Amino acid sequence: MADLALHALLLLFIAAFIAGFIDSIAGGGGMITIPAMLLAGIPPLETLGTNKLQSLFGSGSATAAYASAGHVDVRRQLPMAALAAAGAVFGAALATVIPADALRAALPCLLVGIALYFALKPSIGDVDKHRRLSEAAFGFTVVPLIGFYDGLFGPGTGSFFMLAFVSLAGFGVLKATANTKMLNFGSNVGAFAFFLAYGVVLWKVGITMGIGQFLGAQVGSRFAMKKGARIIKPLLIVTSLGLAVRLMADPSQPIRVWLGW
Repeated sequence: MADLALHALLLLFIAAFIAGFIDSIAGGGGMITIPAMLLAGIPPLETLGTNKLQSLFGSGSATAAYASAGHVDVRRQLPMAALAAAGAVFGAALATVIPADALRAALPCLLVGIALYFALKPSIGDVDKHRRLSEAAFGFTVVPLIGFYDGLFGPGTGSFFMLAFVSLAGFGVLKATANTKMLNFGSNVGAFAFFLAYGVVLWKVGITMGIGQFLGAQVGSRFAMKKGARIIKPLLIVTSLGLAVRLMADPSQPIRVWLGW
């Protein structure tokens, strides 16, 4: 495709900044950046590959900010990030041969369920609770599965990591958010490696948006650390519901097609 005009790159930079801010707190940034790139005329496959490049900046930036404040132990979580990356590689590879309609149909319902879980469970806060899965069991089952999903499809990955950390690992909301961004960085690395090998990454667009993601994630993560569960819970609920609505608004959404809407 031809090089994008300067004003188009500027708009993509702004979209990435907003996405980085939201994603660093509650996930769902891809629902801003992917439509923005498609509207700019970038083909779908290049959009997916480039989105993983710019997402690396955002998830990496947020991880660094949370780690510097002591909310995530990078060295301890590196094996889990590697497992997320491995899962994402397999997911991205299988995305070319597995129909995604079932995932697209189930995702809005899953996101509404996540929003209800966080909305109706008042005990969720910044204090860690009882762990339901051992660290090893969590790392070898839940983490690569969510990473696999990120490579295969993607939207809502941050919400799924958040739900897993809170409900299964017993993390408080702020700690769950911090660790989610590190594992999301790992899954982004895995999926990006696959798309890079296929040659569908637009470096100029990806780096421009990546800078926007980096800055937005810095602002968002610091805002989350200042406000804690007071801002993370409501934004996670709103983001999950907004993502579900956005997915259902697509005329090609399988549920709409099946119901004839």
